[in-house]
Amino acid sequence: MLQSFTGDRLPIHAPSNLTIATTGASGSLFLKHLLLAVAADERIETVNFIASDSGLRVMAEELGISGRSNLVAQITGKASPKIHQQANSDIAANIASGSYPAEAMVVLPCSMGTLARIANGIASNLIERAADVCLKEKRPLVLCVRETPLSKIHIRNMYRAADAGATIFPLIPAFYYQPATLDAIAAEFAYRVLAHIGLPQAVAFQWKKDT
Repeated sequence: MLQSFTGDRLPIHAPSNLTIATTGASGSLFLKHLLLAVAADERIETVNFIASDSGLRVMAEELGISGRSNLVAQITGKASPKIHQQANSDIAANIASGSYPAEAMVVLPCSMGTLARIANGIASNLIERAADVCLKEKRPLVLCVRETPLSKIHIRNMYRAADAGATIFPLIPAFYYQPATLDAIAAEFAYRVLAHIGLPQAVAFQWKKDT
């Protein structure tokens, strides 16, 4: 039997300041539902959002966005005052410093190129630097990697990132709750990502064995 999560199992700490990044891999619909969820979650006060150039290209193809301005409104259909767009070229942005109180970071989707640079400490842009900060400050870093098939290089880089403290959270949706639409699939994946960092969503499905 499937039941909605009731909220009676609370996280030890629900982060209120998040960083969300998107890079050049397919899966923009999953990003859309992650942004919708964080915009609606009253526990979250601040979200810094970064898109790579390749991520913008993918979103243009998959979501029909145009240009760099008002990205959140273009992606989700509505602007959110808590979600602040950052330029990936701005290496001096707030989230580039360990003194800034970002509590967790999610990269969705995370391309193999971004994974490789994070895993090897190459902080050449804001996404990579913000991820590097999470690792050095021992803050949650969730990399929603997407590629198939995986080469040995990809697998080694996933190991390196995980060994450094990141969570490898492949962009693999679930089907046991019998989703009826692509949006339902993407939303449930976003809920699982948020639950992993201490932000369980009341509308998420939770498996319970029939008794």
